[in-house]
Amino acid sequence: MNQERTAIYKRFTILTLSVLFLLSSRLSARENVQIITQNPQQGSMIIGQYKGLGALFFDDRVLLRNRDGYFVFGVGRDAPETVYLTLISAAEVRDIPINIKQRAYKIEKVNGLAANKVNPRTDEEKARIKRESILIREARKHQSQLNHFLDNFIMPSKGRISGVYGSQRILNGEPKNPHFGLDIANKRGTPVLAPADGVVLLTHKDMFFSGGTIVLDHGFGITSSYIHLNSIDITEGEKVKQGQKIATIGSTGRSTGPHLDWRLNWFGQRLDPALLIKKAK
Repeated sequence: MNQERTAIYKRFTILTLSVLFLLSSRLSARENVQIITQNPQQGSMIIGQYKGLGALFFDDRVLLRNRDGYFVFGVGRDAPETVYLTLISAAEVRDIPINIKQRAYKIEKVNGLAANKVNPRTDEEKARIKRESILIREARKHQSQLNHFLDNFIMPSKGRISGVYGSQRILNGEPKNPHFGLDIANKRGTPVLAPADGVVLLTHKDMFFSGGTIVLDHGFGITSSYIHLNSIDITEGEKVKQGQKIATIGSTGRSTGPHLDWRLNWFGQRLDPALLIKKAK
């Protein structure tokens, strides 16, 4: 259904822009699409700018732009070597190739987890996981007009990097899904700070897998998540500023020790927050 709506929107856009083209004597001189993010790689949040009259699409989604023409999208862990933006303007329909650097991922073994945190067994546990997954997915569907995705992000906490994005996880000896966050290990109670301005979309004291959980909105589909928290100092709907204390590190949910698992999303696409912080690479 989403693909059908996108196809209809594309056809409508072509029609509309064709009319605009006929009514105008020439196209805007600012038709070029610029990719601001340098050397994007798998897991990158990619910022671009386009000031023309056309519409941009990526992965069957319309890319909204702010008043200065900035837009954002993301590519996942296994993105191919080339991805394409589609520009539909009065003059043309054009695919714009973007080269994506490929990455090699580590294998990380995590032992000592409670058996039910690796393979939930009871119907009650499975129903709880389903309910909580819906809460997270709904938060990540949110698209606001906030421009905080343009901020220079800072590290949300101090500590040892104990886990990285994309690594294949072996949990209690059993291969599982890759890890999609940046783990920062430190003692329980260590402050967690907002890495950029945002609005609180979700707080939860104790999810089955992620324990204490926060989701922040940074605008245009970019959200960040903070999990395994010991305490939460903010409430849903609250505006937070970069550097503001929002929580403390804990070991709640599926965890073997106190750490912050920091995650970044463009809607449902899981991105690597470490790519926003040079020191975290």
